[in-house]
Amino acid sequence: MLFTPSTIAAAAALLAASTASAGRVGKRCTGTISSLSDVAAAIECTTININSFTVTAGTTFELDCASGTTVNVLGDVTFGVSNWAGPLFQISGTGVTFNGNGHTFNGNGPSYWDGLGGNGGVTKPKFMKVKNSGVFKDLVVLNSPVQAFSIGNDDPLTIDSITVNDSAGDATNSASAGLPAGHNTDGFDVSASNVVIQNSVIMNQDDCLAINKGTNITFQNNKCSGGHGISIGSISSDVTVSTINILNNAVSNSANCLRIKMDADASSSTVSGVIYTGNTCTTITGYGVLIDQSYPATLGTPGSGVILSVMAFHLNVQFTSGNTVSVDSGADRVDVNCGSGGCTGTWNWSGLTATGGNAGTINYSGITGYPGGT
Repeated sequence: MLFTPSTIAAAAALLAASTASAGRVGKRCTGTISSLSDVAAAIECTTININSFTVTAGTTFELDCASGTTVNVLGDVTFGVSNWAGPLFQISGTGVTFNGNGHTFNGNGPSYWDGLGGNGGVTKPKFMKVKNSGVFKDLVVLNSPVQAFSIGNDDPLTIDSITVNDSAGDATNSASAGLPAGHNTDGFDVSASNVVIQNSVIMNQDDCLAINKGTNITFQNNKCSGGHGISIGSISSDVTVSTINILNNAVSNSANCLRIKMDADASSSTVSGVIYTGNTCTTITGYGVLIDQSYPATLGTPGSGVILSVMAFHLNVQFTSGNTVSVDSGADRVDVNCGSGGCTGTWNWSGLTATGGNAGTINYSGITGYPGGT
C-alpha cells in the first residue's frame, strides 16, 4: 500500500477519534482521596475510593476519570462555603461507575439560602455537574445551594437511587423575607441525550426534573415533592427535545405536576415524542398538566417558534392504570396554551384522568381521548 500524506492524515484522524471515544486509559491501581490534594494521583487509577473529608471552599472537587473507572464513596463529603458559581463537584469520563454507597454529599445550602436562588442575593454555587457516561448511583445530595444536578453528556448514562434532600429549604430564614429559604433548587437539569434517571427521591423547591434539550431521555419510578413537578423546558431557540418517556413517577405537594414550558420568543425549536405513562399527582396547588408557549409568563400571550407535536398520555393496559392527576381547590387540572401553528398532530390523551379544582383552558383542537379536549 502506498502511504501518501493524505492517507497518513486520514489514519491519524481515525486513530484520534477512536482514542477520544474510548477515553483516557488508566492504571490498574486504587487511588484514595481524603483531601483535594489526593485527586491528581487518584484519577490515574481505575479504582478510586473517596473517604470522608471537607472540600476547600470555592474549589471544585473534580474527577476527570480514566475510561472504565469505578468510584466508591466510603464516607460523607462536606463542601466548604464560599460565594461563587461552582460547581461544587464535577465528574467526567467514559464508562464510569460512581457508587455513593448511601453516603452524603453536603452542599451546606442553609449558609446560602435567602429565598432568591439564582435570581439575586448572594452568589450560590451549582452543586453536581455530571458529564460522564456509565452509571451514577446511590448517593444522598443534601442541601443544594441552587441546582442539584446538571447533566450534560450525550453518551449513555444511568442515574439510579439518588436522594436529593433540600427539604430544609421549605422553611423561612432571617434572609428570606418570609419566603421559603431554598429557591431554584432543581433536582435534575438535563441538557443531554441517552439519559435514564430512575428510582430516586427529590425533595426541593423547584423543578424535580427540567429537560432543556436532548433526545432519548427516560425519567421513571421517581418520587418528587415540594417543588414545581416534572418539566420539559423552558425551551429556548434552536433546541430539539424528542423521545422523552416519563414513566411511573409520583409527584406530591407541588405547584405543578406535568409541565412543558416554551419561551414565548423562542424560534427554530421542536418538542416531539413525549410520552407520559403511569404517573400519579396529588396535592397539586397550581397546575396539574400545563403546556404553555408563553414562558416566562404563565398562560400569557403564546409564541409559535417552538413546534410541539406527537405527545401522548399513553395508557398501557397491561402494566398501568394510566396517569392520574388530582389538584387542590383553586388549582387548574389541565391548561394548554399553544401559539398559532405552534402545536401540531393528534395527541392521544386517553390515559389521563384529572380531578379536583378547575377544569382549566385548552386552546388546541388536536387532543383526543381526554374529556376536557375540544
